[in-house]
Amino acid sequence: MPRFFVCEENIDGEYITLLGDDAHHISFSLRMAAGEEITVCDRDGNEYICVLSDLDGETVKAKICETRKGEGEPPLEIHVYQAFPKGDKLELIIQKAVELGAAYITPFESERCVKRPKADKIDKQLLRMNKIATEAAKQCGRARLPEVKAPLSFSEMLGKASESDLAIFCYEDCHTLSLKELLSQKGEGVRSLSVVIGSEGGFSSSEAERVEKCGIIPVSLGKRILRCETAPIFALSSIAFFYEL
Repeated sequence: MPRFFVCEENIDGEYITLLGDDAHHISFSLRMAAGEEITVCDRDGNEYICVLSDLDGETVKAKICETRKGEGEPPLEIHVYQAFPKGDKLELIIQKAVELGAAYITPFESERCVKRPKADKIDKQLLRMNKIATEAAKQCGRARLPEVKAPLSFSEMLGKASESDLAIFCYEDCHTLSLKELLSQKGEGVRSLSVVIGSEGGFSSSEAERVEKCGIIPVSLGKRILRCETAPIFALSSIAFFYEL
């Protein structure tokens, strides 16, 4: 069943109104008609099973038939901090992070980043990245809409990531603590989790020292060196296994 996300102001009593791209997609791309069903989610994780009532291409009105709590969310809030990779790898990372349960994805700059954001293109890039996140959320059945946040400096990232109940730093030179061991020791009762992941060149030793001083815990993702686009998928899959399976 097609899935859409709306704000609270689009929900009025027994009806939900969809506008813009969603209305156009329903009317012309999907070629849906009155009487067909869609799933609509709000920002609080509620799902509404609706029947289309009025469609004109610009506005779609749907009647709510059933309301339930969405089941597509992990039991904790996961925030992925990803150092800027080269090329279009960030788009793949965003898509897979959303599928694996991330609530937020924030790109940041580190010493070894080859690609760095251009100030005059950040707004346009954010629109595209959030569109990718939205489409991934629809496809995989998320109940909340994940968000790609504006890029941060390394220092800003440290401050934000350290606010979580548990913050981990995926570091290839960490040989003392694995992700499995950390979650076994400190994972119970965690409601928010930050995951910090580097670009192609990883992190410098000075960056690793700064991370530890902020209370972010370095962890190993195993004996093999993972690509920067593989590391978040591996880390989030491991986290999902621990908390959801």
